[in-house]
Amino acid sequence: MVDHPLAQAILTTLRDKNTKQIEFRKGLVRLGRLMGYEIVKSMDIDTVEVETPLGVKAKGVRIKDLDHIVIIQVLRAAMPLVEGLVKIFANARMGVVSARRVEESHRPGSLDFDIEITYVKVPRIFEDDILIVADPMLATGSTITAVLRHVFKYGNPKRTLIVSVIATRYGIDRVLKEYPFAEIYTVAIDPEINEKGYIVPGLGDAGDRAFGGP
Repeated sequence: MVDHPLAQAILTTLRDKNTKQIEFRKGLVRLGRLMGYEIVKSMDIDTVEVETPLGVKAKGVRIKDLDHIVIIQVLRAAMPLVEGLVKIFANARMGVVSARRVEESHRPGSLDFDIEITYVKVPRIFEDDILIVADPMLATGSTITAVLRHVFKYGNPKRTLIVSVIATRYGIDRVLKEYPFAEIYTVAIDPEINEKGYIVPGLGDAGDRAFGGP
């Protein structure tokens, strides 16, 4: 969990029902950037030596993984989050998956939903890549697991990261049961999923709040 005080402060603003659309969207961008910094901490670093303009040798570092990033955004809610991630991973290859939770598929007493995938555009994934799948809300895990099934058709990366703003323990456990190698980055783990499959206390529908909706 990304427990940086600034990340938690931004999340508090996102949870507030009085936060307006533009401010909400900017908050997701800022969180994407912060989470990008956290991800970089987990990457391998090589020590190198460079020559400065003064003709003096100086030791430094290079992060080779930065040239092997694939970011997949789940439309439409993940767009601002990915905008922030790209500020850190400027060389990332990008893909999109349009996934919709079919609300009418919900069965009483179950937290499972059918997921409708209507569009997939994903670059080829290589074995030295780090795959980042971004979706602000990891509630039941139905969407992420469905998206990963499609994405892995394009190759198997060395690491698979799920980036969300809020998750639930149920959703995390479901993803890890199907994909135990996945690494999940989130800013908060909320305690409940209500009868409609929404995270509680949550922050509402991230797509609607960022781009307008009911």
